[in-house]
Amino acid sequence: MAGPGMHQSQNLSLQQVLAPQLQQSLLILQAPLLELRNLVQQEMETNPVLEELATEPNADGSEEAPTPTADEEFKAEFDQLAKLDDEWRDYMAQSGSYSARSQDDEEKRQFFFDSIATQETLQQHLMGQLNQAALSADDRKTAELIIGNIDDNGFLQVNPEEMSLNTGIAQDDFETMLLLVQSFYPPGVGARDLRECLLIQLKRSGKQSSLEYKIIQDHMLDLGKRRFPEIARRMGISVEQIQKCANSIAQLDPRPGQIFAAAPQNYVLPDVTVEKIDGQYQVILNGEQIPHLRISNTYKDIMSQDGNGSEVKDYIRDKIRSGKFLIKSIHQRQQTISNIAHQIVLRQKEFLDHGTAHLKPMTMVQIADIVGVHETTVSRAISGKYMSTPQGVFEMKYFFTPGYQTSSGESMSNTSVKEAILDLVKNENSSSPLSDKEIVEILSERGIPIARRTVAKYRTELNILPSNMRRKY
Repeated sequence: MAGPGMHQSQNLSLQQVLAPQLQQSLLILQAPLLELRNLVQQEMETNPVLEELATEPNADGSEEAPTPTADEEFKAEFDQLAKLDDEWRDYMAQSGSYSARSQDDEEKRQFFFDSIATQETLQQHLMGQLNQAALSADDRKTAELIIGNIDDNGFLQVNPEEMSLNTGIAQDDFETMLLLVQSFYPPGVGARDLRECLLIQLKRSGKQSSLEYKIIQDHMLDLGKRRFPEIARRMGISVEQIQKCANSIAQLDPRPGQIFAAAPQNYVLPDVTVEKIDGQYQVILNGEQIPHLRISNTYKDIMSQDGNGSEVKDYIRDKIRSGKFLIKSIHQRQQTISNIAHQIVLRQKEFLDHGTAHLKPMTMVQIADIVGVHETTVSRAISGKYMSTPQGVFEMKYFFTPGYQTSSGESMSNTSVKEAILDLVKNENSSSPLSDKEIVEILSERGIPIARRTVAKYRTELNILPSNMRRKY
């Protein structure tokens, strides 16, 4: 009879086996399509029993054709096993079809990486211009220090006085080299603040005697707060002239360095495509990027005489168990995403037909109850996943939003309310923009009950200025 110590040992061993598998299962569920493809390829490199199919396998990794009794064949194969993992790799390396496919995939992969252009940074661009200037060694060192203290937006983060105190270099030398750097492209680079940045750009375009230059030089604070009447009174000109100058100033670049600090392009590959076929919306899972796997029968060819130890059998058994769990996890991932996508389509038909204004409120708890999984599973399943629809490509989490009950009893999502606010602002009288209170009143008339503070919150999220700052003269 097994004692308590043996049971504890077995339980601990079981936990050690299950924990990594569960972690892998959650990772597969949460991984976006391209990331999942990489995970599967990495697993194929470390697990010799996995083999890629031209068509999708069953969830347990078995082939489509009927097979003999699995347990008996499995045991018989173990009894005949005679080669280890290194020999398996040698055998597969000698397989013509396998090596050709791997070489082709590798060439495609390398071509993809070779095709990615390396983007020049702002500092590299400035150093390139500095290298064209004829300078002494000391001046070059000073200019390099200045360039090294310019952020990705193009602004100098330390003033010449501080740099002089920290380095012992004369402040006048820093000022001279700063003027040189400020003459580089893009215009406005090396400025210490927004005011200096805009003035540099106007000066570079020969407008240092313009009204725009004077407004920025003398009334920058009021300009930022759009106090146009106050500026007009002080300058003795009309508000309309100030408005015209403000429109011109708005064409300048407040962050000149950002053209070099652009975020890398992220390529979105939808996990799900929704198409209207014969008047009905169909959900199509994108499985082309995921290698279709099965537990390979090729290792039978390297079986030989009996007499192999339990170490070999245990090794192969573990690899097969791991491979089957991977295949089942991928299948479960696809099934979960498919179930969620079908529910989204079922509940969001009006959005698919007419656009964002018709998005219905929907929560993860509602979908989790219908699909039969936990709310956190829904959250993981839609994380980083995209859906291609007739209205465009959207993150799947876009469709999950709380909402309002209109006076007519209809449900309206927060996104739709924001769309309504944005539409009101776009079509308002620019000389008398709508206040938050007026927006509340208009929405209430449409049957949408909403608090003023909520309108202010949504307006901020939409990057819409307050009414007093939207006014045009």
